Amino acid sequence: MNLWTFLIPVAAVAGTVIAAKRGATVLAICLGLVALLPMAALATAVGLPVLLLAAVAGGVWAWHRWTRSSATVNRWGSRARRKSGVASTLDVVRHAGSGAMRRRAGAVRPSLAGMDRRDRWRLPVPEVAVRLCRSGLLWVWSSVEDVTLIFGGPRTGKSGWLAGQILDAPGAALVASTRGDLYDLTTGRRAERGPVWVFNAVGLANLPSTVTFDPVLGCSDPVTAGERATDMLAATTRAGSSGDREFWDAQGRRVLAALLHAAALGAKTMRDVLGWLADPEAASREVTVLLRRSPEPAFELDLGQFLGTNDRTRSSITSTIMPALGWLTSPAASAAAGLGEETPWARPLDVDELLATNGTVYLLGGEEAQVAPLVCALTGHIARQARRTAATKPGGRLDPPLRLALDEAALICPVPLESWTADMGGRGVNIICAFQSRAQLLARYGTHDAATILNNSGSIMVFGGTRDRDDLQFWSTLTGERDEPADTVDPARHSTARATRKTAVLSPAQIANLPAGRVLVIRRGIPPVIGRAQMIWQRREVRWADFRDDHPDLVARVEEIAAWWRALPARVARRVRRRRAVARPIRGALTVGPHEPPHGRPRLVVVDALLPDEDDRDHRPTG
Repeated sequence: MNLWTFLIPVAAVAGTVIAAKRGATVLAICLGLVALLPMAALATAVGLPVLLLAAVAGGVWAWHRWTRSSATVNRWGSRARRKSGVASTLDVVRHAGSGAMRRRAGAVRPSLAGMDRRDRWRLPVPEVAVRLCRSGLLWVWSSVEDVTLIFGGPRTGKSGWLAGQILDAPGAALVASTRGDLYDLTTGRRAERGPVWVFNAVGLANLPSTVTFDPVLGCSDPVTAGERATDMLAATTRAGSSGDREFWDAQGRRVLAALLHAAALGAKTMRDVLGWLADPEAASREVTVLLRRSPEPAFELDLGQFLGTNDRTRSSITSTIMPALGWLTSPAASAAAGLGEETPWARPLDVDELLATNGTVYLLGGEEAQVAPLVCALTGHIARQARRTAATKPGGRLDPPLRLALDEAALICPVPLESWTADMGGRGVNIICAFQSRAQLLARYGTHDAATILNNSGSIMVFGGTRDRDDLQFWSTLTGERDEPADTVDPARHSTARATRKTAVLSPAQIANLPAGRVLVIRRGIPPVIGRAQMIWQRREVRWADFRDDHPDLVARVEEIAAWWRALPARVARRVRRRRAVARPIRGALTVGPHEPPHGRPRLVVVDALLPDEDDRDHRPTG
């Protein structure tokens, strides 16, 4: 082997790299083929170990060049230009398709970890994921451990899409809404999966409450009392309050927690709590005695400080707590809390039964009726009890998961999403929240907590209908930028220069004017997706159920034809057996016919016997 054996491949490889960088694709391919010609001789002369070391060194060098910052940024930029800034079909299949969701089935639901590959690929995707939208022929999914936020104006399709996710919930579901449409759309099919309960704190649509919830329930535990007070006061507090407001909210939480704890220890009701706030002298006599039974002495100190302060400070604390108890003036809310007339069909809600039976509870409320503190307290009670139950399950998760479908969450159910969105997904609690706009989220939770909620969410769906400039600019910024061709013409219109310019993937006006049924999906791991959200009335099973209700006679006839078609193979098999039984010959029964064939051979006549078959008793010959 001479020197040229080394120089020719090296020169060819160098030429290939230079040609590829300058965009000469054909020349680079030709030089690459030239570099491969002397490889056989080089391998024979150098030896396999040296070639392996060279290959390893070349692989490390290529990996470094591929993963360094400049290569990554350039690759992302070229990919964005090639895909116009949106997710491609391959992106959806790899990260948000049904196959990607099924591959993570064992992680999000420990009970499915032992499934073999065939059963896992037959698993219905809604068992482990949330259906977001359809993009072309592909469905875009989000894992059940991710938080999904929905933003859209009134009558843009949020409730229709959310109703479909309630039907797909693999386990128990909690549905909070200001209207009865979600109940009407989903209660029939949810009843097929498990029991259905209603907690109607406003008497909406004359639906009676089938379960009750007393906020005093469980407050004998000091931790529960503090959480209950926090939930009730959070429903009456708006973000953006001054420092003084935050101070009074903290004081109100301390006092309300102490009163709830005392009521639980003394078997009192929420009306007694209201009476103690209105009459501090009665509170000093009764509550002090009750709190002496508590294992936590801090409550007695908090109450003593409240009672011993001046009238102005005490009035400020009382005025902070009173809005959280305004629902006591509503007969429907009082009945839902178990304080009204006894109803034989209503009973306290059992969270363990809800989770074990895959039940559904509908929380109906409204901001105008001041029932948000009661609904928020019940939602917090269910979610926290589910989290405690999940800690005792394999993997620390509920299996199947609990789905929280919170429609108009900022109005009637302002739960602490800034903390729940970071923790509940890993506990088997799937959160889906709907808001009218990002501005509503900011107004309820404030700038910092709203940013935390958005950062913790795995998928965001924008239905359009928003007219707020800041909101639209925010969503447009999240979609990113793309390169758009731009032609430049001089004033004389003699020459044209072709170039590109940066523009938003979706402008604010395009997001504001999204067509009906279209949705912008900003999902973790892939560029934005523009797809079509499926409403509940567009689902195949729902349309078939409506068709059955509207045309019962035709459906019955179709079912008869389908039953006949399914039984056809069995009937054909029976007829084949019957013919075989009739044509079964008796061996040896051969006779010679009276005439010989033309070629002089005797004619054989087979004498058949009718032998009955076990499956053909009606056709058995007689005599």
